[in-house]
Formats: sequence, C-alpha cells, structure tokens
Amino acid sequence: MDLETTFGQSQPIVGMVHLDPLPGAPKFEGDREGVIEHARADARALEAGGVDALMIENFGDVPFYPDDVPKHVVASMTHAAGAVADEVDLPVGVNVLRNDATADLAVAQAIGAEFMRVNVHTGARVADQGIIEGKAYETMRERDRLGADVAVFADHDVKHSAPIASEDFTAESFADNVERGLADATVVSGMGTGHAVDRETLQQASDRREEFDLDVPLFVGSGVTAETVGDILSIADGVIVGTALKGGDESGDPVSEERTRALVAAADEVREN
Repeated sequence: MDLETTFGQSQPIVGMVHLDPLPGAPKFEGDREGVIEHARADARALEAGGVDALMIENFGDVPFYPDDVPKHVVASMTHAAGAVADEVDLPVGVNVLRNDATADLAVAQAIGAEFMRVNVHTGARVADQGIIEGKAYETMRERDRLGADVAVFADHDVKHSAPIASEDFTAESFADNVERGLADATVVSGMGTGHAVDRETLQQASDRREEFDLDVPLFVGSGVTAETVGDILSIADGVIVGTALKGGDESGDPVSEERTRALVAAADEVREN
C-alpha cells in the first residue's frame, strides 16, 4: 500500500470520528440529526486541525455485536459516514464494531471510502462479545466480488481482547495478517481505548515485518498523544488517534481543533512532509 498515494503523506495521521449511539443502540437518545451534526462538527475540527484522513466508527453502539450487525446499523453507518465524507476533503475510512468486515465493505463502497479497519482479520480472540474469529477468507473474496478499491487495515493483538492461543505475539501470527490474510496495512494497539502501545511491542512488530520482508505499513491505533507521537513515528508509518484529540478526557467528547493542531505540529517535527 502506497501511503503517499492514498493520504498525500508518507506518515499519515488518521483522526477518529466517534459516532454517538445510533438508532437501535441502548444509549441512543432519539436525535438522529444530532448524531449526524456531531459527526460533521468533529470532522470539520479534525480537518481544520490538519489530520490527513478520518476514520468513522460506531463507537457509541455499546454493547457491540460481535461480527454481524443488523441491517439498520449498516444503514445508519452509511448515512453518517456519507455525511462526514461530504463534509470534508480528506480520505475516509470506516470501522463497524465490533468486527463486521462485510458491513465495513458495504459502507465503504457506498460512500467511496478509501480504507477500512478490521479488528480481528485472522486468528481468533476472546473479547467482551465472546470469541471473535477472523474471516479474512470471506472479507477478501467479498472485496474482489464487489470490485471495491478499499484498503484493509487489520489489527494485530487488538485492544479490548485477549488471545486464545498461549502465545499472543509470534512472528508467524503477525505475518499471517499480511501473507495469508492479504491485509494492506497492520495496526498495533495498547490494551484499551486511549492506552499507549508499549514501545517494545511496537518495535517487535516492526522487527517482525522486517524479518518476514513484508511490504505493509505499520500503524499505531491507540494511546497516541502530542507528547508521544514523535517517538512513535520513529518506528511506525502512521497513527490512528481518537481520545487525545478530544476537548475532554473521554472518547465521546467533541473533537478539539486546538489539541488536533498541537498533535499534528508535534508529528510534523519528525515526519517527512
């Protein structure tokens, strides 16, 4: 995957648009247009703050379906993601939580998104939704069948989950996402939303990529801050940032343009423009 071609930047910063609870979710408050306007406002703040791309996620839809969301969720995600894509002039990605890659593809193709995130692409994990199994075999065939030009960002050792196997981070399991799962990029995260990635773990992922001669970008998907982004980009090819760009301390708070600018400025001190 050529990051410069997709994002206009060799080490892109992807800002998260965390959607409020959608219709049908337990915490939905009945204001459909309010959900859309909040998403648009966050997208505008992220763009003004200088991020290189956006990722839209149904963050408010707890508790999450494990791997097959209802049709109304796909419809609401398409509506919201389309509104965000129309609001900004940036590449857009989608992530339908917890792990509905087929819905990712459907939404992404409908709105013309450039990329999508799959939390469990290969292997299997234990999460609060139960056992989640990767379905790369379905996802990549469905992408071909649809003719969708959508890059797949696949997590390795994804947050809010634990491995079923006794060894959670092996060279082989890391390589499987790319060599056997055909992912276009890989994502390494901390233990939960907003939690930093252990530097040794990140370096290990980079080493595994080199060991297997994998031509795939490496992203960090949680815990990135203005204070740490420079160090992270000395190893990783890009970052996906949510919590650190909010006006408060919670992931559901509105995006702060000021905090976004500060993180982008810190990244610009070390990355190639």
